[in-house]
Amino acid sequence: MLPAAAGYDRAITVFSPDGRLYQVEYAIETVRRGTLAIGVKSRDGVILAVEEKARKLQISNVTQKIFQVDDHIGVAAAGYIPDARTQVDHARFFAQSNRLIYDEPVDVEGVAKNIADMAQQFTQYAGVRPFGVALILAGVDKNGASLYLTDPSGTYIGYDAVAIGAGSDQVTEFLEKQYQADIPMDEAGALAMQSIYLVSEEKTGTRHVKMAVIDNETKTMRKVDDNDIGRYADIAKDKAPKA
Repeated sequence: MLPAAAGYDRAITVFSPDGRLYQVEYAIETVRRGTLAIGVKSRDGVILAVEEKARKLQISNVTQKIFQVDDHIGVAAAGYIPDARTQVDHARFFAQSNRLIYDEPVDVEGVAKNIADMAQQFTQYAGVRPFGVALILAGVDKNGASLYLTDPSGTYIGYDAVAIGAGSDQVTEFLEKQYQADIPMDEAGALAMQSIYLVSEEKTGTRHVKMAVIDNETKTMRKVDDNDIGRYADIAKDKAPKA
């Protein structure tokens, strides 16, 4: 450890002399070491994709990193997944409370802000630690398709396409070059597959990929079946540059 950091990473409430909270930075590093998660907005809705490295005997049809918050909102997580479950449960309670009080579905940004507020609370009290997870929230509400990122510091930001987890810097650079605002859902799914293949050890197959979509028409989240994921993979291969 650098001398400037010595002692300042032992408590969440202590700033270092250069104005840093090391425990929060450690939590963000936990996210960077998680497997990749991606969100892509298309003209037809929004798609979430995650890489899940299942063991040989593990049942692979149970998704560990994609959650449903409300009918119209889904979440993809990277980092310490048990922390993600806690945040998702909190978001579900917030979304259902909004339906009971206002008799309307909650805005995606409202859920993102609520989760970010919760995460921020865990950066300022002694005896707790920051959440070691980042979430991509995707949904379709009265404002259309939305995509937000929350992180352990309590920040939330809207995106057209975003990646978190291991290799996310490389994938973000790829998305900045390849993403177009008016792409159809099939191309958004193919773009997500290309992004995963870019940094994954497995450059073929779809067993290590899980996806969910929320489309503009139904405003309902559904998990993408293996056949459609395979179709997205085929489109991705066709788009890949030829050697």
